[in-house]
Amino acid sequence: MLQCILFFWLNIFHPFYVSVTEVAHNKSTGTLQVSIRIFFDDFEKALEKKYNTKVNILKPSDRKQVDALIASYIKEHFKLNADRKVLTLKYQGYEIEEDAAWCYFETDKVSTIKELGIKNDILFEQHNSQSNMIHAIENGIRKSTKLDNPKSEVVFVFGTL
Repeated sequence: MLQCILFFWLNIFHPFYVSVTEVAHNKSTGTLQVSIRIFFDDFEKALEKKYNTKVNILKPSDRKQVDALIASYIKEHFKLNADRKVLTLKYQGYEIEEDAAWCYFETDKVSTIKELGIKNDILFEQHNSQSNMIHAIENGIRKSTKLDNPKSEVVFVFGTL
């Protein structure tokens, strides 16, 4: 019982900072589809600090402006390469689920991926204890890792080059 109370109090006074990203190769379209889940309150603070403007992700007064800020920020802090070829992210939009924003991106078509390189330093400038969970799926094979600030890069190998 005491452990439960201690755990509860530690979570209140020492929040955790984490994002979750999934990168999946869609065989039917040939594209990589990227979903990034970020707590919207932390994300709003990061956007406000970077772009020096008030941001309301839940109820934006100008949705196009918020979309542009989100796309710009994530494209700066999240990079992909497949078999050492840099991929361009195309912003698809975002939606709110409970206390987080799900941000969606897609790349141009790529063939089967043997090596997937990811750089993800989302919110690293905001929180020294930020962690970014990464899940990558290629040809039904799922690989995962956690990037703890300041470590921001990972390479997943799905086959031989």
